Amino acid sequence: MNIEQICSPLIMKKKLVCPWQLAPIIDNRLRPLFHNPENIFAPYVTRGMTVLDVGCGAGFASLGLARLVGEEGLVIAADLQSKMLSIVKERAVRAGLSDRIRIHLCSPDRIGVREEVDFAVAFFMVHEVPDVQVFLEEICTLLKPGGRFFITEPKIHVGLLAFQQIMRKAQVVGFEIAGKPSVRFGRTLLLVKSN
Repeated sequence: MNIEQICSPLIMKKKLVCPWQLAPIIDNRLRPLFHNPENIFAPYVTRGMTVLDVGCGAGFASLGLARLVGEEGLVIAADLQSKMLSIVKERAVRAGLSDRIRIHLCSPDRIGVREEVDFAVAFFMVHEVPDVQVFLEEICTLLKPGGRFFITEPKIHVGLLAFQQIMRKAQVVGFEIAGKPSVRFGRTLLLVKSN
């Protein structure tokens, strides 16, 4: 099977979604050396929070977030590929974190989560959504007042002008820019939902 056969069913409105078959390559044992989720998110996530990891892939961020929210918190690992979610579920069981991670299958056009969240993460995935503004609007409605949204996009896929366009759309839908944290290989924004 070649890359075109893997990717063709995952092209949504001319946006390529990273296929589950590439999960072992992307989420390998070396990734925490570059992207340690506990280090990246510790300044923003505390015990007892409800966190949405949208486009969670194989769950590298979900597992770290689950450690940060503790036993009283919840991480909603959301993805549109059921195979990715199966990987997250298996990894959560192995790590002893399955009681704090809830799996959620999205549709191609909507996240579809119902409850409000304190914090949301979109790690290297906004460039894959079919309509960025609709996506940002949905995240904004899911966040509690003052809730924060952490977006990081891969520099290799998202140029500076495209990232600035995401930033402008975020401001239009009701986010304020709270910072630009440093994430290796990424362009990053920390957004806060305006009250």
